[in-house]
Amino acid sequence: MPFEFKASDIKKLGKLFNTEPKVKGSNFRFEIAARDASRRLALEIYPGLRIGNKRGNLISVYTQNAHLQLHFCSGYVVSEILGEVTFFGEHDGTLSGLIIEKEGGCSLYANVDRSLLSGDFTRLGPEVMMSGIALSLTDGVLEETSTKKRTGRQKKAGVR
Repeated sequence: MPFEFKASDIKKLGKLFNTEPKVKGSNFRFEIAARDASRRLALEIYPGLRIGNKRGNLISVYTQNAHLQLHFCSGYVVSEILGEVTFFGEHDGTLSGLIIEKEGGCSLYANVDRSLLSGDFTRLGPEVMMSGIALSLTDGVLEETSTKKRTGRQKKAGVR
């Protein structure tokens, strides 16, 4: 499991959401609401959870009308300007992202082709464009992670 949530990550998320997490065993629960209380959700982060035969990070979101989960979360990006955090997981060239707003909104994009993140959004249909734009914040983090993986493999193989 390459990415693990640390205390500093939980603190950073608490700052964005302007709330302290409730610690429940090994997981963290943030209760998030809009100022006018029109939207509410609960965000739970389970670091290093056993998921089948592997260990990974599980992100769960509970709203009034839905329950969403992102298995094997491999990172996150905080955008203070947008007032949101994007949790993401990548598998075989596709990306899934769960976006949580500090005002209690959330969006889920699943199995998005990674090539959509850095392409020309104006060439995409509007029904596809939104996922590319929404998850494009993760592109820099994904590139950094890919570079670290390649560099690590090259060092193990003796390549520089």
